[in-house]
Amino acid sequence: MEIQWKGVMPAITTKFTPDDTLDLDMFFVNVQAQLEAGVHGLVLGGSLGEASTLTEEEKSILTQETVRSVEGKVPVLMNIAERSTRNAIAAAHKAEEDGATALMMLPPMQYKAGDAEVVEYFGAVARNTSLPILLYNNPIDYKINVTLEMLNELLQYDNIQAVKESTRDISNVTRIKSAFGDRLKILTGVDTLALESLLMGADGWIAGLVCAFPAETVAIYELQRVGRIKEAIEIYRWFLPLLELDINPKLVQNIKLAEVHTGIGTEYVRAPRLPLAGDERAHVLDVIKKGIATRPTLPAYKNL
Repeated sequence: MEIQWKGVMPAITTKFTPDDTLDLDMFFVNVQAQLEAGVHGLVLGGSLGEASTLTEEEKSILTQETVRSVEGKVPVLMNIAERSTRNAIAAAHKAEEDGATALMMLPPMQYKAGDAEVVEYFGAVARNTSLPILLYNNPIDYKINVTLEMLNELLQYDNIQAVKESTRDISNVTRIKSAFGDRLKILTGVDTLALESLLMGADGWIAGLVCAFPAETVAIYELQRVGRIKEAIEIYRWFLPLLELDINPKLVQNIKLAEVHTGIGTEYVRAPRLPLAGDERAHVLDVIKKGIATRPTLPAYKNL
């Protein structure tokens, strides 16, 4: 299927059993909740999906089973986060073979590549796959900034079509739009800047807390899309304390704990991660419980 770079695309958490194997049953409970809320795509194997701990076989199973489950209702993206260009190309081939609709790509992992190296890394994958590509620009967490100059070089590849904008600089949305217009779509990747980014012209939102609160997330997107800004802001203001759980080193544990309390997830994480404990856990639980207790009544946001 073709992909439209717009709307809400959850960075889905990977569900595990107490024995540290894939929990596909609970994974698809969550996926179904996302589809019912009206999401526009699914992103597998991202940072929130604990990609660095997944085996190649597990990534393949997740891709194949998700593609089978969604039955073409929404596009399925697989993330590529590799140390070498060779492995990145192999991962792209495998994702394509497994039925993924598109790729999300991080710059090279661990090695802090120079600008020319990053451009060649992305370009090599683009030359070796027919899948559309979303570049993930997150210099805060991954220490490499994909600049406008680098993006301009990369747009020679027709299948490089979008960027996940996570610089934390809201004005970068305007810079990208001014430089490239609709040639490069923008999906904001920072939950606490999501509505602001959409209002400044971002095309979509790769979201984190959507994993626990899918309807509220999609409602914000749909309401702002049709100009019902005041209603979107009201939901967003309620949501912000929860969204701040995403911009934290323990975002995986935070969001999985939230999923437990909304009934669409489990708390199991893969070592070396551990579930939250002590004062840290008490604080996150307080945020989650207050959010659920004051959960807003949503307007009819579908088919606006």
